[in-house]
Amino acid sequence: MRALFLFLLGAFLPAFVFSQSLSVSNLSCEHRINPLGIDEQHPRLSWQLQSDERNVLQAAYQVWVAEGPDQLKEGRGLHWDSGRVSSSQSLYVPYAGAPLEAGKRYYWQVRVWDEQGNASGWSPPAWWEMGLGGPEGWRAQWIAVPWKEDETAPRPAPMLRRTFELNGAVARARAYITSRGLYLAYLNGEKVGDQVFTPGWTSYNERLQYQVYDITGQLKEGPNAIGVILGDGWYRGRIGWVFQRNHYGSELALLMQVEVEYADGRREVIASDKDWRAATGPILESDIYDGEVYDARKEHKGWAAPGFDAKGWQPVKMAEYPKNNIISTVGVPVRKIQEMQPVRVFTTPKGEQAIDFGQNLTGWVRLRLKGPAGHTVKVEHAEVLDKDGNFYTANLRKAKARLEYTLRGGGEEVYEPHFTFMGFRYAKVENWPGELTPESVTAVAIHSDMAKAGSFECSAPLINQLQHNIQWGQKGNFLDVPTDCPQRDERLGWTGDAQAFSRTAAFNYDVAAFFLKWLGDVAADQREDGAIPFVIPQVLKKTDCASAGWADAATIIPWNLYLAYGDKRFLEQQYESMKGWVGYMAGQAGEGFLWDEGFHFGDWLFYRPDDDNDGRSAVTDKYLIAQCFFAHSTDILRKAAAVLGKKEDEAHYAKLLDNIKAAFLREYMTPNGRLASSTQTAYVLALAFDMLPEDQRRQAAERLAENVRRYGHITTGFLGTPHICHVLSEYGFTDLAYDLLFRRKYPSWLYPVTMGATTIWERWDGIKPDGSFQNVGMNSFNHYAYGAIGDWLYRRVAGIAIDPANPGYKHIVIQPAPTDSLSFARAMHECPYGVIESGWERDGDRLKIEVSIPPNTRATVRLPGAEMAGVRLDGELLGEKGRGREGESGRVGDGVLGVRQDGEDTVLEVGSGTYVFEY
Repeated sequence: MRALFLFLLGAFLPAFVFSQSLSVSNLSCEHRINPLGIDEQHPRLSWQLQSDERNVLQAAYQVWVAEGPDQLKEGRGLHWDSGRVSSSQSLYVPYAGAPLEAGKRYYWQVRVWDEQGNASGWSPPAWWEMGLGGPEGWRAQWIAVPWKEDETAPRPAPMLRRTFELNGAVARARAYITSRGLYLAYLNGEKVGDQVFTPGWTSYNERLQYQVYDITGQLKEGPNAIGVILGDGWYRGRIGWVFQRNHYGSELALLMQVEVEYADGRREVIASDKDWRAATGPILESDIYDGEVYDARKEHKGWAAPGFDAKGWQPVKMAEYPKNNIISTVGVPVRKIQEMQPVRVFTTPKGEQAIDFGQNLTGWVRLRLKGPAGHTVKVEHAEVLDKDGNFYTANLRKAKARLEYTLRGGGEEVYEPHFTFMGFRYAKVENWPGELTPESVTAVAIHSDMAKAGSFECSAPLINQLQHNIQWGQKGNFLDVPTDCPQRDERLGWTGDAQAFSRTAAFNYDVAAFFLKWLGDVAADQREDGAIPFVIPQVLKKTDCASAGWADAATIIPWNLYLAYGDKRFLEQQYESMKGWVGYMAGQAGEGFLWDEGFHFGDWLFYRPDDDNDGRSAVTDKYLIAQCFFAHSTDILRKAAAVLGKKEDEAHYAKLLDNIKAAFLREYMTPNGRLASSTQTAYVLALAFDMLPEDQRRQAAERLAENVRRYGHITTGFLGTPHICHVLSEYGFTDLAYDLLFRRKYPSWLYPVTMGATTIWERWDGIKPDGSFQNVGMNSFNHYAYGAIGDWLYRRVAGIAIDPANPGYKHIVIQPAPTDSLSFARAMHECPYGVIESGWERDGDRLKIEVSIPPNTRATVRLPGAEMAGVRLDGELLGEKGRGREGESGRVGDGVLGVRQDGEDTVLEVGSGTYVFEY
């Protein structure tokens, strides 16, 4: 018997071990991990395969969904069993089981089979939890303060509270909260959740998000207390250029519902209603632009805990606001992400006490101090020092960006603001009690809590600092909406900046949910005639709309994110908005298909010397730019229609596109192929957006290259910059693209780095070589638009590119572009299927390229300048092994599916796995 057992073990062990190399992980639901509170009746499920084998593709999957993990373990009482589904799909599989109930949590797991028939085990369970399910789920009522407020000035932050009794052990409890204005909620003296700036910034009158919190551990049998502070925020605080207040309304209000399930099965709801009471407290002012004024002497000790004496508090007022605009949270929450201690505390030449945190960031400072009651400390914030080393705030314009804290006295006090944020590297402190030490102040960086998805590094420290600056610029400006800047009296969701940076953004961080939420507001704030506002959410004048390159965010961003994530939802959700914008442009262009009217920002902040006597300023005709974006958006809409199976629309927009291009050629191109504006941006856009006949493209690229050589530097602004290096590389001028990248003098990407920048600047020369500043009216030192070069670093330098025919990196294109100016470069990107890595390294005249491809994908790998016969994979020559498919010479096997010589390059088709090529 023992011999038989050993025989059977020997026979089956290899298969068993092989199958154990296949597993499933990183389960997500609607682009989020274990989302709490969604109202989607058919949530879409995604997962990643893990394997240490090469060329692993999913052949089938099975999903189980149940109301508890025990049912999953036993495979009983399932809410949905997909059965074995023969499919390679591992992204966005829609739930197709029994109807989902509001407030319930559903657990799910998945197992897969690969093309060799090997099965994974069941994945660890994940879950999603349903929200309230719509307006009918709300039993709470809107409540507000009962007193009259001055609507023309900042107002003290209202504090709302109520107590309640729980008569039994709590098994499960949830809090559902939203507000008109911002809120911070507390339960029994402890903060509810770890989010800040809730409920986020949306087009409030159309879309108001609510949040869901698991508060089971914060409740107790017997007396309990809820406390909520409301803040002006974007809702009624100062916002926009005209210093307006009350843009969305003048009254703050709360809607909150606590649902309790007792251990014995009983249920109870505690909601915002007439039983709440209100007062004001220590927050005298708290404004997005102007900071916070806080008097600790006015604190109500224990106000959010049971037993507090609320005798002086007033009954709340019942408010009448709709609930049909309330939606579950779509985006990612804003959180405190990182804390930093000062790198130095110093005194400026003017005698100011100042602190340097070493990094330009978005957030606030936390103070730790001790002093007498009534003593007031003031903190101001700045991004840079002037050339003499003094504190510089002129570029903040009218934003006060300050904290004023009045001590309560009696021991150590710790303070941080509640409803404001600043963009700063430096803080100036006035009237500090005692000695100001590095331990006294901590910087707190906040942003939308996006998962990091990419990294890039190379042998050039300045380029690595540039990448650092790009990522910090994104973090500092992705605060629930993609803002232009975080420091001055603006901080708005500028559409042009967002579209220019969207591809880089998706490389650096997982921005799928972030942009799905914001794009919903693009559609909500779109004018009836299809025009897209300059900023989203729209807080400017109704006429501030429809600038080419800005409004095209309505088409460009959905398409870029569809390519990055392979999720048709971006196109489905935004399709009518995309049609509306293209329809608006077509209406403006009329029968001649030429869009040559209206206001446009043009190639914003293009190169222009201060004393331009010979016409060196790189001015590009705004209507030439408009026509290019008219065509580009129409082309995107045509492709979106094809993806969504809208054949008639596809044909309509294809014809429209032909007419737009023909009008462009008649108006802006001479018979000899010269464009009306002979600028880098003009040629870049014409080539990037395919505006020229095929026989004219090469000469146009050569004109672009000649322009770059003549200037010796970049001259593009916000609209040309994202594309210039890609166009140069596409037409064989990668050496010039590298020249632009490595340039250290103004104008260039590295000039700010040499001047000490830690984020991307708004202008190429925000600080001039002599230390003076650019125009104070518009000179942000944290403005991510020019950081769009990051896309080229990932796609061209390291070589990780998307195949548009297989979006979401289902098929990956690896095409590195080594240069003698670097000894190595490498990048990582976590795509929806898993981690992609591509890197190259020089060793004398040898080149090593290492590539990692995630399971359930394949890749085309282009080895530049490689003769196939001289390429080694895993130490063996390709040319010595086997025959390629369809008679192509080369090695097939070990994950390599085909290989061919393409001019000077060797091109391989590979499955998943890690490959090291040397030649």
